[in-house]
Amino acid sequence: MTETIPRTELRLVRSALSGLRQDLITGAFAFRPLPPLGDAHPLKRWVPRRARPYVGWLPHAAITGFAFFLIALAYSQGSGGNLPLAVFCGVPLMISLFRPVGAWWLSFAAGIAAGSDAAGHNIYDTWPWPWTLIAAHIAVMAVVASQTRPRTAVQMLVLTAGLGVFFDAVSLRSADIFPMVMISCLVVGAVVATRSLRETKQQVAVEKSATVEERSRRTLLEERATIARELHDVVAHHMSVIAIQAEAAPYRVRNPPEELARSFATIRENAVAALTELRRVLGVVRADDPDAYADAGPEAPQPTLATLDTLFAGARAAGLTVEHVTTGAVRPLPPGVELSAYRIVQEALSNALRHAPGSTARVELSYVLGGIGLRIVNGPPTRAVRPSPGMGHGLLGMRERVTMLNGEMTAGTVAEDGGYEVAVYIPVDAGAAEAAV
Repeated sequence: MTETIPRTELRLVRSALSGLRQDLITGAFAFRPLPPLGDAHPLKRWVPRRARPYVGWLPHAAITGFAFFLIALAYSQGSGGNLPLAVFCGVPLMISLFRPVGAWWLSFAAGIAAGSDAAGHNIYDTWPWPWTLIAAHIAVMAVVASQTRPRTAVQMLVLTAGLGVFFDAVSLRSADIFPMVMISCLVVGAVVATRSLRETKQQVAVEKSATVEERSRRTLLEERATIARELHDVVAHHMSVIAIQAEAAPYRVRNPPEELARSFATIRENAVAALTELRRVLGVVRADDPDAYADAGPEAPQPTLATLDTLFAGARAAGLTVEHVTTGAVRPLPPGVELSAYRIVQEALSNALRHAPGSTARVELSYVLGGIGLRIVNGPPTRAVRPSPGMGHGLLGMRERVTMLNGEMTAGTVAEDGGYEVAVYIPVDAGAAEAAV
């Protein structure tokens, strides 16, 4: 059994006819009104605010005015007025504001009627159509091209050129096809190019916005993973203490009851199980970046506010003048609060080094009754600021830590001298503070 395979040319013809039916025939007279100019259009930036709502309808007004202009000129062609030509020129152009593809078919039919009426007669200066009808037909094609895909514009140009070639073939008079087709291609091509450029810019803006959002989301996850890695040591320390105390408690009581011994054994087993699960979760967190803290040493303790002097010394060695002021009664805080406060100060000083080189930074720690307050403020840069690839990730990490501890944070430029200020308040429960002692 032999299967007939269509030739490539036949498939191309079928595809072209299918596209023509989809673009110019199916739903040709569907209601597709020309939308007004958007709020981001450049024309709206150059007019007063009160006039901007009306600027959006400027294309509709221009098309309507051009239609009436062509109607007046077409009517004046011929003795006693040429009403049919005026209708052929104006009606399709007006309808293109609401039903663009249908308006093109009306304009195309008007071209057939005008060309047939003029066949064999010398009644127009241009052939096969008068120049007013040519201008109206090009304007209709431009409106349609601004609302449809570029393929539709190509189809309209091909059919228009084909109609002109047909009249050229059946008439003894030479038709002005080439100038008409060239002007049509230039006008419609400019419309298609402008629309494609605008759509490309919109697509790039959408993709850029999505990229920034995805980068922010990824950074947020990285910051949370960093916090999880750091707090692991704090939680693991407490769970280890619970396990050790539960194991040693029965030996501190002479002849402890069996129920008490079993209870302490259960506490120890649960603490050990919790440590195992904690290490497992930490392994998942570290999976993307197992060497994130390779330089810090796996056995190194997490920093606290007591080690801020070392941090200040490193910042001063890097060229930042640091002033440190502590107010209130210094007391031990929960390990999570100590670690987060230290990291916030560290990140604020890093931002000052990066964005305000040569400036002076002031770090204020305020131990108050209900928690601890931090204020890190730096002056304007005194040296050239190098371009930084940062995207505000440091502030994002600070906010994550403060939010985790139910605190409050503000950050912004200092109006007086152009510096930058970070202010944080972290509440501390009285019971948690006593347990940290």
